[in-house]
Amino acid sequence: FSALIEGKGEFINGTRLVYQMDKQAMRFLNFLGNKFFSMAFTWLLDQRLRDTLCGTKVLFRRDYEKITAGRSFFGDFDPFGDFDLLFGAAKQHLKIVEVPIRYRERTYGETSISRFTHGWLLLKMVLFASKKLKFV
Repeated sequence: FSALIEGKGEFINGTRLVYQMDKQAMRFLNFLGNKFFSMAFTWLLDQRLRDTLCGTKVLFRRDYEKITAGRSFFGDFDPFGDFDLLFGAAKQHLKIVEVPIRYRERTYGETSISRFTHGWLLLKMVLFASKKLKFV
């Protein structure tokens, strides 16, 4: 929140991959997938992003409303909203800044993420966006 208020960026994206994580905080395949998507986004947006799937995101309401108004440009099939917000922020030319956060092992409940089903959906979204951004 303070990074946004202090004007360091217009879209603040958390990154869990800076500080050391607890051993069971992120499954190995999830970690590899996250690295892959981070490299894909870095290439697509011409800006380094370390953690595209971190749920910690901060932006002003007016910018969020602009992103949601243009959601159909990149397709409306993001199961979590992370890619939708990042692509939308880039399309709106918002200054994207990453802020490190600490990521700890889950202490309760089960993840609702299906690695392969959701990973496939996210890959399709990246391919769809690459047509719009790189292969116009």
